[in-house]
Amino acid sequence: MNLNNQEPAGFDRSGKPMEWEYEHTQRGTLIIAAVLAVLLIIAVSIVVFGPVWVTVIVGGIMVLMLAIFSTLTVSVRKDALRICFGPIRAFKKIWPICEIASVTTVTNPWYYGWGIRWTPYGPLYNIAGFEAVEVTLVSGKKFRIGTDQPDKLKRAIEKAQYG
Repeated sequence: MNLNNQEPAGFDRSGKPMEWEYEHTQRGTLIIAAVLAVLLIIAVSIVVFGPVWVTVIVGGIMVLMLAIFSTLTVSVRKDALRICFGPIRAFKKIWPICEIASVTTVTNPWYYGWGIRWTPYGPLYNIAGFEAVEVTLVSGKKFRIGTDQPDKLKRAIEKAQYG
């Protein structure tokens, strides 16, 4: 089964629904508030000054940002760890459980930021807060997933690894 960035069908080969060990959606409240504030400013400027093309384009970009980066859903099942950004799930990433060597809980410094960021420890996928799990793959590559439930996520990954 090729799991690289493909949406799992949700059913195994026998047609039975696959069971999720863990699934959690975290909302980026600060990101949502900031984008909504900018959209309000843009709406007021359009009402006051008319629909200037730059404000319309910036408004469209902000709506797109909200659709992509307002939530982060992390799912673990017996064969895969998956993340999806946003309610439209525009960005998703999947790692087979068999490729995960270890997982630890970590606290990111504030300057690592939110969104998809590159850190000294590899990519960080984060929507809010500073808590995360750091996943080390069998290949030695690492990445971090921001979460407000680091211990639960760590246990779910370990349960998927070891049964």
